[in-house]
Amino acid sequence: MEPKIKTSTRSIQPVVTIIKLYDSKSDFQYWQTQSYIQRLDALEQIRQEYHRWRHGAEPRFQRIYSIVKR
Repeated sequence: MEPKIKTSTRSIQPVVTIIKLYDSKSDFQYWQTQSYIQRLDALEQIRQEYHRWRHGAEPRFQRIYSIVKR
């Protein structure tokens, strides 16, 4: 007994909107409506994504060694 394969006649139509660079809206107004906590959270997320992309790992504290004379 062969499995039945369901085929669909629906297809996804691509939607592309082309606008000129100087006609694009700025994100400045959006970020001005957000609280400083939300802005800092977004900044931290961007920073973590950059470190994963650039260095391939989560950022960590560096080890600091100091020699103390007795």
